[in-house]
Amino acid sequence: MLRKVLVSAISILAVFSTITLKAQDSASAGTLNITGSVDVYYRFNFQNAKDSGRINNKTSFTNSQNSFELGMASLKFDYSKGKVGAVADLGFGTRAAEFSYNESGILAAVKQAYVTYAPSDKVKFTAGKWATHVGYELLDPQLNKNYSMSYMFSYGPFSHTGLKADFTFGGGFAGMLGISNPTDYISAPFGKKSVIAQISKVGDKFSGYLNYVGGKDMGDNSINQFGLTAIYTASDKFSLGYDGTVKSVKPSAGSSASWYGSALYINVSPAEKFGFCVRGEYFSDNDGVAGFGTSLFDATLSLNIKPVKGIMIVPEFRVDAAKDPMFFKNEDTVNPTSKSAGSFSVAAIFSF
Repeated sequence: MLRKVLVSAISILAVFSTITLKAQDSASAGTLNITGSVDVYYRFNFQNAKDSGRINNKTSFTNSQNSFELGMASLKFDYSKGKVGAVADLGFGTRAAEFSYNESGILAAVKQAYVTYAPSDKVKFTAGKWATHVGYELLDPQLNKNYSMSYMFSYGPFSHTGLKADFTFGGGFAGMLGISNPTDYISAPFGKKSVIAQISKVGDKFSGYLNYVGGKDMGDNSINQFGLTAIYTASDKFSLGYDGTVKSVKPSAGSSASWYGSALYINVSPAEKFGFCVRGEYFSDNDGVAGFGTSLFDATLSLNIKPVKGIMIVPEFRVDAAKDPMFFKNEDTVNPTSKSAGSFSVAAIFSF
């Protein structure tokens, strides 16, 4: 059975490689680009190390303890011809499954699937499912400096399905406006819709993005989320990233509650094959919207080691600390008694 799967996969890749070559040889045929990645990781939680099942992980994609895990195998097909284009971005593994947690079957493997039409170089329309515009971190691990995810990423939107328009104003300024289903849902009833928007300014040294999502969720709650993402690039060896967001939820009968977060990313790359990122994040959920009912802080140091082109090794040390007990110690059997937890992980990421 495994042999058949491998043969089929190799055949599919060969076919797509042939299509790519033909498409790039003929201007009239358009261009097809294929990219992808595979990541695996190991995580060890120091505070609760005896395989009790309580892993002390409160964020996405690293929900394991003392185990080697497959993160995600991903393939992205990006086709363009003149004013039109299409993207099919597929992922398999626990990372992709958590990203598409509202879906089952083959739809759970669809990270993104959308078509585009650009009537001019100032306007582009997109219809389908795409990764959210909110936040600093991204789903694909090779696009991040840290391997573990922030709280703001984990409890914010993952994806949107709908219709949007991107506008280029000149001078580095751009905007986006769209309508979508509730965040992370591919399908939804007529009355459950969100407005999404972004204003951005991209420059040589500084780029800033002001983001918004608002509307009704599947539980008929009114959702409003504002976010600011900023990046300062001093050189190819040093940059700073900032992410801040606040999300409010108002039930149809009840008062509004909210959470907010703020994170700073310090990125240092002293050599071509080595760099590191320090992330410090504060996350306040005193109203219990995200399920914590307290505030917390995480400090993460991630090394980026690139021995050869296409491979990145990410050893990572992380400490999470909360105002109230929310982490389990070895001897805890029912309720958490620790306000902090430390972990170590190492990931291997191949991308092409």
